[in-house]
Amino acid sequence: MENQVTSHIIKGVILSAVSIVFAVIVYVFNLYEMSALSYINYAIFLGGLIYGAVLYSNQNNNNVTFGNLFAHGFKTTAVVIVITSVYTIISIKFLFPDMVDKALEIARKKMMENPKMTDEIIEQAISMTRKFFIPFALGGTIIGTGILGAIGSAIGAGVAKKNPNPFSDNVA
Repeated sequence: MENQVTSHIIKGVILSAVSIVFAVIVYVFNLYEMSALSYINYAIFLGGLIYGAVLYSNQNNNNVTFGNLFAHGFKTTAVVIVITSVYTIISIKFLFPDMVDKALEIARKKMMENPKMTDEIIEQAISMTRKFFIPFALGGTIIGTGILGAIGSAIGAGVAKKNPNPFSDNVA
């Protein structure tokens, strides 16, 4: 009986669902300003990618290469990018339209802490950010998740067990 290999799509959907639930919890409980929470979300994503690579290796009897594992992890990342990007647009436009105002208010507070920032400069920055909030949010989602996914995929590919010769059939 051959091992069933879990698809990168299934893993991506699971990681996306966890990320979205985490984002909704942060929104509902108004925990935006707790930056440590974003690190928890990143750790969950990295851990999921690493676990996914180890699982993929085990399901293939460790007859995989670093490249196979990295590709599987990055395909998982691509699925996460697509799903979270769609969620980002839907949440900003329809589910939580006040999210933009809350994020801009936090940005305003941080800018006001800087003595070099005048009120005029702060207003210009807030106005520009408001205009381009969705592209900025999408860009951050795509680039941030892509970079983090590449790192997690590389770590997962590095730690997963691999047979020295992936072309040998080590069935004992």
